[in-house]
Amino acid sequence: MRAWVLLFAVLWYLTGVGWQRSSDLTKKGFIYGKPGHPVKIYVKLHHNSPVLVCMDLKRAKKETVDPTYLWIGPNDKLLTGNYRINITKTGKLMVKDFLEPLSGLYTCTLSYKTIKAQTQEEKIVKQNYDFIIYAYREPDYSYKMAVRFTTKSCIGRYNEQLFRVLKKTLDNLISDLSCHIIEPSFKCHFVKLPKHGLMHELFIAFQVNPFAPGWKGACNDSVDCEDITNHNILQARDRIGEFFRSQAYIFNHDFNKTLPAMHFVDHSFQVVRIDSCRPGFGKNEGLHSDCATCCVACSPGTFSPDVDVTCQICVSIRIYGAKSCP
Repeated sequence: MRAWVLLFAVLWYLTGVGWQRSSDLTKKGFIYGKPGHPVKIYVKLHHNSPVLVCMDLKRAKKETVDPTYLWIGPNDKLLTGNYRINITKTGKLMVKDFLEPLSGLYTCTLSYKTIKAQTQEEKIVKQNYDFIIYAYREPDYSYKMAVRFTTKSCIGRYNEQLFRVLKKTLDNLISDLSCHIIEPSFKCHFVKLPKHGLMHELFIAFQVNPFAPGWKGACNDSVDCEDITNHNILQARDRIGEFFRSQAYIFNHDFNKTLPAMHFVDHSFQVVRIDSCRPGFGKNEGLHSDCATCCVACSPGTFSPDVDVTCQICVSIRIYGAKSCP
């Protein structure tokens, strides 16, 4: 039996009679350097970085004689090709399976020669290009929801019974998505409507959370489980929205304006998305304007110990993605 039918029956009973981001990315997926200006790049956790070119776009359109390339990574480490770092003979760099500790400053030094045609005099020219790469992940979504129900009185056990039944109904509706209802609450208020007398209404609030007990079983060993949990929570949001729309439809079409004393108040369903970041990540629209909605690895000097959305200051931290302050 559909969930809205179950709740409908209870209402009558209770009365007795709801990946990569950079503004400098080219069509080929290359990011060129900018002399004197560090280029910020955001790479989703466990994904490959875009291709970084050890050259600016203007130089790339010219002939370059005897070019050599030297890449220095975070902590001033010389980068050489390995299973994670791929550097081509033409100075292009890509980082595979990007992780928080790989975040930081990547500097490439391009060396090349200029040769005077008349004298064949050679001159070595050097140019540095800085790229700052940040690991990021998508925020975890949850939804705060609010609905209203009419009631006969603010006094009596019926209100508490309705509240419990509604929570159980919604939990059952989304349980297969590894989502559940948390922080449920209700209050009863007197409401004066235009051209009507005083009415009693229950103001009900709750949060839909994607981390019900056993939620990791839905990840299927995925390293990017927030993609799965966020997909599930979106489905849960849509199911609950449809549930309350069905409530409104029933009462507007099936009763010939004869409603039970306790019923859903049409157009009262409200939804607000709440973002949270995993430990070691946070949002900073000022610092990361190109990835303002992302949870970016906390920079050195900051940390995030819980699922807050901002990184906290801790001057002793020297790494990216810190989860605690020593």
